[in-house]
Amino acid sequence: MRLAIMTLALLICVGAPAAAQDMPAEYKQVLDTLGKQGDFKDGVLKVNIPRSDLTVSVDGVATPTPFGFGGWVALTKGTGMDVMMGDLVLTEQEVNPVMSAVLEQGLDVTALHNHFFFESPRIFYMHVHGHGRVADIANKLKPALAMIGKGPASAAASGKALAGPLDTASLTKIIGAPGETSGAVYKITIGRPDIKLTEMGAQINARMGLNTWAAFYGSDADAVVAGDVAMLEREVQPVLKALRSNDISIVAIHHHMTDSAPNVIFLHYWGKGPAQRLAAGVKAAVDQLARPTR
Repeated sequence: MRLAIMTLALLICVGAPAAAQDMPAEYKQVLDTLGKQGDFKDGVLKVNIPRSDLTVSVDGVATPTPFGFGGWVALTKGTGMDVMMGDLVLTEQEVNPVMSAVLEQGLDVTALHNHFFFESPRIFYMHVHGHGRVADIANKLKPALAMIGKGPASAAASGKALAGPLDTASLTKIIGAPGETSGAVYKITIGRPDIKLTEMGAQINARMGLNTWAAFYGSDADAVVAGDVAMLEREVQPVLKALRSNDISIVAIHHHMTDSAPNVIFLHYWGKGPAQRLAAGVKAAVDQLARPTR
């Protein structure tokens, strides 16, 4: 019982929004170079690359951009260099041209996968990685980012919009961690500070992509949830069982990073139904995390 209380307290703490910090001048220059907006918190510059140019329907539901179509890259200080990780949201037609642009600049592609089934247009997520001087990283990223959203427009997908009200306080209470509202979407993000993951001397934290999240859209009676669970290898099967026993669909199991120790596996899920029931399913999965080896 004491362990459960301590774990819940930890999750609530790491799920709270990070405090804003003064942005280093070189990170301001990154935003200028890329022509993007972002923020600097918890030692990490997060550059936003939302796909607001896309109209996406998932399983017949018209889903807003914050529900799962906000790409990003993040930079943090390592030992004598910066480390960059990112997740680019791409249409089918964009995947290989953007990948070539990343590789030609000496950056790495570490994963390519889906987040959804039954979406229109089809959307893929490409993880990118690099390290070095921050100005060089920004200049290497620029050609690839400039290609996103510049190709032939994808046909607008039709789908049903879901209207509130959505009791976000109830979702927070069920899952045990606070979230943030962006338009019609309520997103809860939970870090994994128990996983000590570093690269080139840089701490890979929640803002660098080491996190579990759940995004809710709709009303209390008619909602959808999509999310990602960051797991150690021993946690994969318990999380799968928890989600499936709550009728939440698994849509992908994969890695985001290569050459990481410990190995972190990421699982994407999707569900439809009453919001509180969906939150209970997410909570069942979260309860499988941060437990000692038996």
